[in-house]
Amino acid sequence: MNKIIQFGEDVEGYDIPVLNEREIRASAGIYFLVMLLSLVMIIDKMNFVPIKYVITIFLADFILRVFVNPKYSPSLIVARLIVGNQVPEYVGARQKKFAWIIGVSLSAIMFVFLVLVNAFSPITGVLCLICLIFLFFESAFGICLGCKVYSMIYKRKAQYCPGEVCDTKSKQDIQKTSGPQLLIVFGFVVFILLEGFFFNDNFSKKPYDLFGIYGSTQTK
Repeated sequence: MNKIIQFGEDVEGYDIPVLNEREIRASAGIYFLVMLLSLVMIIDKMNFVPIKYVITIFLADFILRVFVNPKYSPSLIVARLIVGNQVPEYVGARQKKFAWIIGVSLSAIMFVFLVLVNAFSPITGVLCLICLIFLFFESAFGICLGCKVYSMIYKRKAQYCPGEVCDTKSKQDIQKTSGPQLLIVFGFVVFILLEGFFFNDNFSKKPYDLFGIYGSTQTK
């Protein structure tokens, strides 16, 4: 029973339970994609059906992660199948559990409002945006924002963070950013602003159907 209900895995060489960060990032990427598509459906067609499914699935999945065992989480199982050939990157389980409790709390509130009460408001919009930001930072940058909150609240140093960011060390040369590189970024921002200024009218024109496929379909 203890092996079924537990949080994290015991891995040789690590003195605390750990999780595979590669699986976590893959799972976050999956949820980010489906949640973003669901929000597009709301913005475009005021269709709330997809987001209700996503929130319900998200809540059930995270309840399994936090209160039963992460290895029985369906999204983490799918993620393991996707990244199974990659070398594991182990991270401390304690801070991940705290971050996922935040996920359970946010999704539970959205579940009550959107599914049970069947109502939307700025509250659900803000909570959904927070979830998207958390998922995006996890999947794109490997940064666990919930783990950052864990460190601030408990005032203790998290162990085994992604990319070893918990350990203070000097940057290698390949990690350093030079002055010319920053100037390139600044120049690129200026380029984007000039692009919008000079080409906005041109970009605003609706593209025509090159082969007439959609026009012929509509006429039928």
